[in-house]
Amino acid sequence: MADVYVASDKRYDKMVYNRVGKSGLKFPAVSLGFWHNFGSNGNYDNMKALCRTAFDAGITQFDLANNYGPVYGSAEENAGKILREDFRPYRDELVITTKAGYDMWQGPYGNWGSKKYLVASLDQSLKRLGLEYVDIFYHHRMDPETPLEETMEALASIVKSGKALYAGISNYNQEYTEKAAAIMRELHCPLIVNQRRYSIFDRTIEEDGVKKCCKKEGLGIIAFSPLAQGLLTDKYLHGIPKDSRIATDHRFLKEDALTKERLHQIEQLNEIAGRRGQSLAQMALSWILKDDEVCSVLIGASKPAQILENVSIVEKTDFTSEELSDINEICKN
Repeated sequence: MADVYVASDKRYDKMVYNRVGKSGLKFPAVSLGFWHNFGSNGNYDNMKALCRTAFDAGITQFDLANNYGPVYGSAEENAGKILREDFRPYRDELVITTKAGYDMWQGPYGNWGSKKYLVASLDQSLKRLGLEYVDIFYHHRMDPETPLEETMEALASIVKSGKALYAGISNYNQEYTEKAAAIMRELHCPLIVNQRRYSIFDRTIEEDGVKKCCKKEGLGIIAFSPLAQGLLTDKYLHGIPKDSRIATDHRFLKEDALTKERLHQIEQLNEIAGRRGQSLAQMALSWILKDDEVCSVLIGASKPAQILENVSIVEKTDFTSEELSDINEICKN
């Protein structure tokens, strides 16, 4: 007999939902990213278990991109299969997002920010996902060569065509965010979100002005890599586990990232987390959501238990001034 998924009727009991900028849309405080563990090298049954666990815990947003894999496109293909098999009755309860901007196919039309690339890429993504539309389509990175007007006009035309409900940007700095927001207002298709890297260890969005800029422009922020690719967990406190990302996937996190100084910081942060009654990973996620500028934090997971551990943070995003001061002091060095 087929394994038929029925979502938990308690899925909305504990999750917090935050408004995305000035839009009418809300994100779950914790969203599931498909950057890792959903490619052609992953275990399909585990992928299904991750999605079911996430949705049952109130995580209504699945975040994808055209080239998530490996291989490019495979995360969308696997997501499409899971959506078809498990989530068809729940499509209207889900926020499915995808992006284009990095290299996807050979030749001059499979990268960056031209209208030709973005429109074609979304058409391919929709086929892989088996959907008529995505909820948000993002331009994945700034393109220094294509006029920003062309890229934004492409996003606006995609929204007006019905293939995406909202438009977003990712990895945009302050200058590009302000210009893009102004162009989209003129096109009567406001941007609603900027997806940026943000963690206790990487505060670029505070330093480059993007955090304040997004609030001023009415954009929400969704943060990726909140655990600094796994460094902000207790995973590496006792050496490098065989199943960890440093050991198994050298594309994004290399062994030299774990210096003695970094390890000492992780140990000190772990102590603060313990005093708060949280794991280090939980505290790192709570820290992201301490301000209202960030409406959601993107988590990756290789095991369903990690999702359950991470969603519990929505009940504890307040910090004392002393805790924040101690965290800042640890990260100064």
